[in-house]
Amino acid sequence: MGPLIIGIAGGSGSGKTTIAHKIAAAVPPESVSIIEHDAYYRDRQDLTFDERCQLNFDHPESLETELLIEHLRRLREGAPIMAPIYDFKTHRRQTEHRKVESTPVIIVEGILVLVDPLLRAQLDAKIYVDTDADIRAFRRIRRDIEQRGRTFESVREQYYRSVRPMHLQYVEPSKRWADLIIPEGGENRVALDMIASKLRAVIIENV
Repeated sequence: MGPLIIGIAGGSGSGKTTIAHKIAAAVPPESVSIIEHDAYYRDRQDLTFDERCQLNFDHPESLETELLIEHLRRLREGAPIMAPIYDFKTHRRQTEHRKVESTPVIIVEGILVLVDPLLRAQLDAKIYVDTDADIRAFRRIRRDIEQRGRTFESVREQYYRSVRPMHLQYVEPSKRWADLIIPEGGENRVALDMIASKLRAVIIENV
């Protein structure tokens, strides 16, 4: 058997990353790999920093999804990949890459993971994390200020300019493709336990 590839989508701040890491923590570390769709943002080195700050990072075209699809195909064939590393402070890809091995379970997480039909075709299980908009907004504000060096004004401007409209146009409708919808993100213990049990069974089958 090849790896089981799981896609985890949901709005910005919904708890996708928390879900991904809690699922990964429930199985042996050598059995699971996590790939962030965000790492595949296009490297717009042709633009100045100020111009890059104005890009719509919540539109599907902002991501090099075709490269992610190619990488998932390689992983399914058993080959490792060199995933890009994205710097959210400079809005550029780093020169370094991250080696990702083909493990029994591969988790792909990102707000637009369920939007592209070719990417969906690579996913064996599709999860959508459904969290209230006010909770997502406050989580995003805290993350962008504390981890990405943004000001509150820049976070607010980006939220109204692109985050909210793109969520309504692309992210929210994509949950129709989900096999499982998890309310309240990483606090849904029942859903997490069910997923972890399934993954442990998959890993045993691959041994």
